[in-house]
Amino acid sequence: MFSHKPIVRYSKRHPDAAASLDTWYRLVRKGEWRSFADVRAAFPNADRAGDKYVFNIAHNRHRLIAEINFTYRSVFVRHILTHAEYDQGGWQS
Repeated sequence: MFSHKPIVRYSKRHPDAAASLDTWYRLVRKGEWRSFADVRAAFPNADRAGDKYVFNIAHNRHRLIAEINFTYRSVFVRHILTHAEYDQGGWQS
């Protein structure tokens, strides 16, 4: 489905996000999402930003940006950022 490496790397640099990222990873692995509504059922605060999906991590102190292919049931972690880094917007390009 997707690599756990970006989550592990980010967790080492930001230990305050580790537990939340691990929970996110486990829920996504078990998920059988067919639409954004399914994503929202698992993560009520998830948002769409163009073709990407944004998840609040560790009480909104961090953000995980992913691409989701519902047809192939795959999730690609594109960025994991602090909230301040997310607000700078460089991840959108």
